[in-house]
Amino acid sequence: MPGPLNRRQLAGLGAVVVGGWAVGQVLRHTAPIGRDVGPTADLILAGNGSPEDGPADATLRLAVFTDYRCPACRHGFPALEEAVQRDGKVQIIYKDWPIFGPPSERAASVALACAEQGVYPAVHRALMTDSRTIDDDMLRDVVMRAGGDWLRTTTWLAAHADAVAARLRANGQEAYSIGLAGTPGYLAGRMLVMGAIDTSDFERLFARAREES
Repeated sequence: MPGPLNRRQLAGLGAVVVGGWAVGQVLRHTAPIGRDVGPTADLILAGNGSPEDGPADATLRLAVFTDYRCPACRHGFPALEEAVQRDGKVQIIYKDWPIFGPPSERAASVALACAEQGVYPAVHRALMTDSRTIDDDMLRDVVMRAGGDWLRTTTWLAAHADAVAARLRANGQEAYSIGLAGTPGYLAGRMLVMGAIDTSDFERLFARAREES
């Protein structure tokens, strides 16, 4: 049985690990980002009634598939916000895809119900950054802080529950149509990235999507 490593061996092993990590980082940031999903992307980026946010003169449309209880979605959200703000020419299409159970479905439904009040983007941002357990008390507070009316939201949702449920199902079907197995997913033009990424990777995704368009 081999004995414990001596100091020189440990130092050598540490250098290998650090070197491997550094090479991995270089490869990650130099390899092409995103996968071309073809013309199916065009149908998704048409919006189809999904909430949108961004400048009228945007030069890139970005569909974002997320779940408010998804840890990776929440982890990647600040980087997405920063990259979109830096770029200034990205229009986001929100594709709520609640795959983490009933609280996710309720949050997504409430968020979509807020669209007719014009506060969906603010509600979305709050739900992505609020660490509280999702229940109606939390959702009421989020909606009101975003400038929405809770009674109006719930009344609208009760009257349009079937349409909202259909929208959520359609989002799931769109996700599967481009090969998404879970959240988050970012579709910029025809280029798809799965999983949380950092600000620089979002910027590379935006650049490649524009190059490929």
